[in-house]
Amino acid sequence: MWISDKWSDYSLLDTSDGERLEKWGKHTLIRPDPQIIWKGVRRHAGWKSADAIYKRSKIGGGEWKKRKLPEQWTISYGNLKFSIKPMGFKHTGLFPEQACNWDWFSSLIREAGRPIKVLNLFAYTGGATVAAAAAGASVCHVDAARGMVALARENARLSNLADAPIRYIVDDCKKFIEREIRRGNRYDGIIMDPPSYGRGPSGEVWKLESHIDELITLAVKTLSDRPLFFLLNSYTTGLSPLAMRYILELRLSENYRCVCEAGELALPVKVGGHLLPCGASVRCTFP
Repeated sequence: MWISDKWSDYSLLDTSDGERLEKWGKHTLIRPDPQIIWKGVRRHAGWKSADAIYKRSKIGGGEWKKRKLPEQWTISYGNLKFSIKPMGFKHTGLFPEQACNWDWFSSLIREAGRPIKVLNLFAYTGGATVAAAAAGASVCHVDAARGMVALARENARLSNLADAPIRYIVDDCKKFIEREIRRGNRYDGIIMDPPSYGRGPSGEVWKLESHIDELITLAVKTLSDRPLFFLLNSYTTGLSPLAMRYILELRLSENYRCVCEAGELALPVKVGGHLLPCGASVRCTFP
């Protein structure tokens, strides 16, 4: 298990009844979380005074009910800064549990002693992108959502990385990887954070469990002769960390010696000191 416990601007205050109470900078939010299956244990006073709560609709989706909240604000993680913006589907533009992964690969990049090229697939608003760039890597940031890529640019600017060697690509990740293979472009580090569900370029619905092996197989073909790391994240409850590790080891071992670790990501809960599971990761390095 990997715990993101070094935040000063973010805190998971309490959890109960399918919801999490969180502090994002100066603002307190309540959001749904399917992992929180326990009930009737709301112990933090913040439940009654949260600035906004995300309410699901019975017909799908939902909306934010706001008491007092700016449209957008900034929080920090060390020297990194991120724009927080409550948006549809309960998102805020950042997954704080990923901070432990940022620390892991940032250390590898800094200690590599050579230029490192990183490919960040399904890169969302660029948390991993700015972390890798701040550590000294050049980064190719790929996401199919133009709005999320725009927010990634904003996060880089906030982190004083507007002029960093970051290449922003708005494209379907699978198609982009296939083109990179044909072009012969190679990367020393790969980060993959695919969604549980998605739509292909023709609008077809796909599930991660059915496509993860194909995505990994393609991504491995873009690794350099001296790779540094491969990071795979998943928020799909039906896809276990060990299954992801099995696929990665299977595909990587065809051409590389690798050491892979699989585990859950977690956030500490301020009230009670418990740990909330927040997805899974597989970390691979190349001795």
